[in-house]
Amino acid sequence: MNTIEKVKEEVSVAELINVNNQIVLHNDDVNTFDYVIETLINICEHTAEQAEQCAILVHYKGKCTVKTGSFDELKPKCIQLLSLGLSAELI
Repeated sequence: MNTIEKVKEEVSVAELINVNNQIVLHNDDVNTFDYVIETLINICEHTAEQAEQCAILVHYKGKCTVKTGSFDELKPKCIQLLSLGLSAELI
């Protein structure tokens, strides 16, 4: 394997390791806008404006990516969102 092939292989492996996952929040008929906003601020560390925009997108589009990052970083946040009654998935 020549040097260029080796560098390409290392980059490809690095890209796979650092793949960003997403927490996707889904619309429901249970939680209020205020509750969703408050929860996104507390769990996902959103600003009030970010949380409000996500809540509006979830309401009108049915879902919204609310956080991206590594699987290990996002898993506990997704579990918290679920335990607080929100409909979320980690993809």
